[in-house]
Amino acid sequence: MLLMNNSDGEALCNSSSGGGQGNGTDGTEMTKFLVPMLDGLILVTGLAAHCLVISILAGRRRRGGKPPHGTDTLLLALSATDLLLLLCLPFHTAAIALGSWPFGSFLCKVVSFLGVACSSASVFTLAALAVTRYLTVVHPAWSFRSRMHSRLKLTVALLWVPAVALAAPQFAFRTVAVASALHCFAFLGGLSQLVYSTALFLFAFAIPLGVIVMMYAKIYCFLRQMRLLGRAPQLERYQSQVTHMSALLVLVFTLCWLPSYGLMFSLLGATLFFVFLIGYIVFSIVVILWTGLNFYPSLSPSQGSKSLVSPATAP
Repeated sequence: MLLMNNSDGEALCNSSSGGGQGNGTDGTEMTKFLVPMLDGLILVTGLAAHCLVISILAGRRRRGGKPPHGTDTLLLALSATDLLLLLCLPFHTAAIALGSWPFGSFLCKVVSFLGVACSSASVFTLAALAVTRYLTVVHPAWSFRSRMHSRLKLTVALLWVPAVALAAPQFAFRTVAVASALHCFAFLGGLSQLVYSTALFLFAFAIPLGVIVMMYAKIYCFLRQMRLLGRAPQLERYQSQVTHMSALLVLVFTLCWLPSYGLMFSLLGATLFFVFLIGYIVFSIVVILWTGLNFYPSLSPSQGSKSLVSPATAP
């Protein structure tokens, strides 16, 4: 999945060219050389990977002759969103390589809007996927009665509402401006930019990350309780798979997003604020996990028999 901030690379290039002489010029030329190579690699890899995912999911649906499973719907939506985000990458690459924005004011707004909207929708879809897995594994009877999987298409559409809301200021206020060349500049300044960046960080990173961590932690605790109750000793392997998968997902999610937000706050001159924000969020997630998991209700044998999902049927 492509994770990027549309303005970070261009802003970094602009700041490196500010010296105008010596090392500043060398740094700019190196950026103009390396960024297109890396972006090209990301583009080719991303297109191939997401097209492969879509073809596998579509092929599985055709072979089964049944409506897509709930997680398949979310994975298809995730791949489609990331493919749309990948279409923004050539504009970003060209701006870095040329050292200016050659596409005009309207595309400046559209590309910036799509970058934030698609990346936010991807994150929200990952959080929805974690919630769906939790409900399917821990509360399968409720999921079946509520026809949850049949409503996931509506859920996918609704996830775009907050994504579009977060991206709307990009389209409304983003503009091109002339410095040493024409650039698609950050659209706000001072306190307003810091407030918007903080809101983007909280709603498109911190809160979804907290949801993902909480849902997979609850799945792990449920599977562990069921195994300890002796109701399903075969779940030990599945519990290990869930643990490894969730740990990997949280790690990759954090490593992909955190540097981008760190760069964004550093360009705003708010590095200390960003460090404080990270510390507060980590502390909050730990407290929520400690409280939620310690008070996770014990399952009676009857509850366990109703809620048990075998590894073969779990998503």
